[in-house]
Amino acid sequence: MLAGLLALAGCSSLQGTGDKGYITGTGTVRQVAAVDRGEPINLSGKDLDGAALSLDDLRGKPVVVVVWGSWCTPCRAEAPDVVAAAEELGPDAQFVGINIRNASVAESQGFVRTFGVPYPSFFSPDGKALLSFAGTLTAYTIPSFVVLDEEGRVGASIIGGLPSTTTLVNLVQDLEADLRG
Repeated sequence: MLAGLLALAGCSSLQGTGDKGYITGTGTVRQVAAVDRGEPINLSGKDLDGAALSLDDLRGKPVVVVVWGSWCTPCRAEAPDVVAAAEELGPDAQFVGINIRNASVAESQGFVRTFGVPYPSFFSPDGKALLSFAGTLTAYTIPSFVVLDEEGRVGASIIGGLPSTTTLVNLVQDLEADLRG
């Protein structure tokens, strides 16, 4: 079973399963050449306020998908860096979260307020939203990041904690440069 999880996660070393019910990667960065990108990721659902949210509505520029949970210690530690990356990239990229495995929306909204998260998040307490990212993420991969290109295709990923704000900003900028190529 672990071998299957490793293959689905697309990284070589995972840690932190135990009774936590999730897998934390080591911050492995993977970039996907434009010619090797698959089909656009389709995901629709509700945000933390119950409003409709869809990745289709974010097409046209890079989208950073942030997988997080308010209960996730690495997610809490990296939240200021993620917010800093969103602010640094400004209108050049869009951010959207996928909040998984929180028992209530209130817990998730508390995280957003505490860390000043400026972007919406899908609310997916069962983690099923991650199934849209099969081959890149597993239903237990948290924290993680996926950078979608302007067409909604996976262009890069970070499995595990964010190495740095600069790493995330550079991935998005590399993706944009690849488009202008």
